[in-house]
Amino acid sequence: MFNFKRIATLCAVSAACVVSFASHAQTGAKPQTLTIVVPYGAGGIVDNTARAFAQKLATELDRPVIVENRGGAGGMIGMNTVARAHDENTLGFTAVSPVTLSPHVMKTLYDPLKDLAPVAAVMYSPVYLVGGPKFTGKNFKDMLDQAKADPNGLSLATAGVGSLGHLMLEQINGQANVRITHVPYKGMAQMVPDALGGQFTLMLVNASAPVNTLIDEGKLKLLAVGSPARLPGRPDAPTFAELGYPMANMTSTFGFFAPATSSPDFRQRMNAVINKVAAMPDISKPLTDALNIMSPGTVEQFVEQVRREYADNGKIVKAANIRSE
Repeated sequence: MFNFKRIATLCAVSAACVVSFASHAQTGAKPQTLTIVVPYGAGGIVDNTARAFAQKLATELDRPVIVENRGGAGGMIGMNTVARAHDENTLGFTAVSPVTLSPHVMKTLYDPLKDLAPVAAVMYSPVYLVGGPKFTGKNFKDMLDQAKADPNGLSLATAGVGSLGHLMLEQINGQANVRITHVPYKGMAQMVPDALGGQFTLMLVNASAPVNTLIDEGKLKLLAVGSPARLPGRPDAPTFAELGYPMANMTSTFGFFAPATSSPDFRQRMNAVINKVAAMPDISKPLTDALNIMSPGTVEQFVEQVRREYADNGKIVKAANIRSE
């Protein structure tokens, strides 16, 4: 089985995972490096998945592949790097929110639909609402009761302003008429240790093996999930829709993007190799074991999904009057 933690540890040198090959050393050839930009900090599901893909893509493409972390602004700093690359040596691996959601909340340096080109969807991930050690309740109702009794008593961490978690929180706050304080991070990696350390009360985080383990150990309390239906691996956890919050019942889609200046041929070739890698058991099994759902498809299908989500999120943000903090 592919060990994400081991790879992340071995490869976390200058926030890059570099793979080289003897064939290039023998011939003296120096193929151009492919950089995968992760718009979040090191660690966490996006970074670890990108590093797993980097190793496989290097083999499939027979060229060096590195992972570069550029976190901040809900993923928009990193995706601006991709948008401005103007080459075919750069890809971004990200949740789609910096493309379909964040630009509706904050001013961006790139046009998400004109400067970035969807290449391949990889998976979608359920979103967990979990309580940390500071949360004294037992369920979602207890959370709302506490928020109503003490308007300043609960705080909730997300992957950043304009992130999917931020939108979900605002949906809950608005519908329940409560004010749970938003605590934005640059990504999810630091959120988990800070939750355990009592830096905030609650968090919205994607399903992952470490988070699942902490839930099983009772260190985190799962209150609800953003998912089309209850998860087979978490049958006791209600969806937000079941709880009466359908607008907060969201999942995160993760995929690869290229600069819009890249050629259609490049995007088609990368789509094919990314889908091939995603189907490899040592890539897909750890992700599906953590309750993520693989979602391969064509370039055209991903383009349509991104455009649809962009339009839908714009309507939600406008209706909820969500703005940058």
